[in-house]
Amino acid sequence: MTRTPDVWKLTSITDAARARAAVERITAEGRTPPLDRARFLTALSEQLRHCLGQGGEWELRLHLTGAASGHEGRLDASLGPAGSAPRTDEPTLTCPLPHWPAPVGDRAAPPLPEALLRADDNTAAVLRLLDEQEDLVELHREELHQTNQGVLALHSELEAAAEVQQELLESERIARAEAERARRLLTFLADASAATTATLSRSDILRRLNDILVPDYAAQLDVWLFDKEDGEGEEATPQRARDHSAAAVAAARTGRPQHAAGHPGDLPGVDDLPPSALSPQRPLLAIPLVAHRLLGVLTLTAPGPRFDPDTSVMLVELARRVATALENARNYERYRDTAEALQRAQLTDLPHFSGLLLTARYLPATWGMNIGGDWYDAFLQPDGSLLAVIGDVTGHGLHAAVVMGQLRTALRAYAVESTSPGDILTRLHRMLRHLQPELYATAMIARFRPDEAEVVWASAGHPPAVVRGADGTVGVLDAQPGVMLGIPVNCEYQDHRTELPAGSSMVLYTDGLVERRAEGIDGGIKRLGRALEGLSAPELEQDPGSAADALLKHLLHDSERDDDVCLLLCHTVVPSERERLPAPKRSLPAQLSGRAKGSYGARGVR
Repeated sequence: MTRTPDVWKLTSITDAARARAAVERITAEGRTPPLDRARFLTALSEQLRHCLGQGGEWELRLHLTGAASGHEGRLDASLGPAGSAPRTDEPTLTCPLPHWPAPVGDRAAPPLPEALLRADDNTAAVLRLLDEQEDLVELHREELHQTNQGVLALHSELEAAAEVQQELLESERIARAEAERARRLLTFLADASAATTATLSRSDILRRLNDILVPDYAAQLDVWLFDKEDGEGEEATPQRARDHSAAAVAAARTGRPQHAAGHPGDLPGVDDLPPSALSPQRPLLAIPLVAHRLLGVLTLTAPGPRFDPDTSVMLVELARRVATALENARNYERYRDTAEALQRAQLTDLPHFSGLLLTARYLPATWGMNIGGDWYDAFLQPDGSLLAVIGDVTGHGLHAAVVMGQLRTALRAYAVESTSPGDILTRLHRMLRHLQPELYATAMIARFRPDEAEVVWASAGHPPAVVRGADGTVGVLDAQPGVMLGIPVNCEYQDHRTELPAGSSMVLYTDGLVERRAEGIDGGIKRLGRALEGLSAPELEQDPGSAADALLKHLLHDSERDDDVCLLLCHTVVPSERERLPAPKRSLPAQLSGRAKGSYGARGVR
């Protein structure tokens, strides 16, 4: 092997080994890190083997570059054929030299045995470095494993927390849904209860119940009512029982709700039965209607394949409230019928009176408890005169009907001693103040004499009578009335006189005929006057009953009556044994449009 200061000529493997040993010494003195040195020398050995394998003479060119001596630089090594100029495409190996070594030309290759030992030292250094790196890698691997375990544990905890949170959210959703459903059922129960208890008519209750339940809570419903009288009921009749389902019959017999279906209902407080022959495809729920007693059975056909337990609880409670409403309606109807019967029993058969046609009508209220208290009366006096009476007692029901009977009887008793309408009302006022200090009444009395063409009348806070003259002119008796009967003030009622020749009519009435919530009583009186004006004289004389009905129809056809109505029509005629004389030209009462203010302002305290 020959060399120049920066070039080693290589012809054999020994030359290559010595050149490698020299390069190794340079990198060792330049304090190249063991790993970089091993990499550099390994790459150099690879190239040396490659070149020697091709044969011929080769040159190893070394070049130091970098800072001044004693400072960091690098060693560049390249291999090429001997005698040729270096080419730019030749591979060059570079090795860092942290400490600048002596020039390359001053370095001789160490003996081969020494070079081999030093190579083992390098290998040992590399191995130690690799052991340290392996320890470090193992440490990092362990840390990574621990980290992965922690991450897996964290993921597991997060997954468990997510499952718990999902379960909580699902539980909350279910609880909210159940609460909302319970709220809807309670709201429905309250609305349905209000609707069924707002009326005192059993037919209205059943109609509203059907509208409320069908089709959301029942495909259809059937109500089987027992009208018990004297201990016997509809359920005792086998024919009646055959018209209803077996579940309804069982509910009537046991007093417990019954569920009939092909599957158990598991409904709270409800017994299960086989499917009904009347509804084999859909379940039936038969609920007894129980108030103070068993009133009937409500049978519902399920709107779907089964009844919901919560809904069934609501339906059972609704049935209980409907039963109470039906019981109240039945008691009300019985009370109303009793009051009406008592009221009608005390109304008078009208007497026959020369020169006067009398027709009366009594109509009870169509709804509410406003029955009792209105009355009419007409009776003959010992002196041959006739007293026509119309009155209205405050309050309603049996008590008002009883007080009305007392007033009627007292009025007839006072009329025996006095024929003056004003004097009779004065005595009646004192009696009512003494016996019923918290009850009031209105009344009007008109006295007719056979041979007189005038009427004497007095009023105690009552609506004014409407008068139709023989010429068809209509007016009202507008004289100031006295106070209501029973008002805690002293009052002397005055008599008033009004001409009422043959062919004239006087209409006495109670406020239920003319009073409406949507309009004042004055408007009703005007309507009555127009209706009376529209009647003909022959109609009044030949059929006064039809004339009275026509007045009622005209005033009552467009509204329900929340008060009872009394009407007394008095029509004067010439007695049959006398010739008909023309009606005298006398002044009539004030016209409807000019009625005096406050003529009955103290009337009608209810």
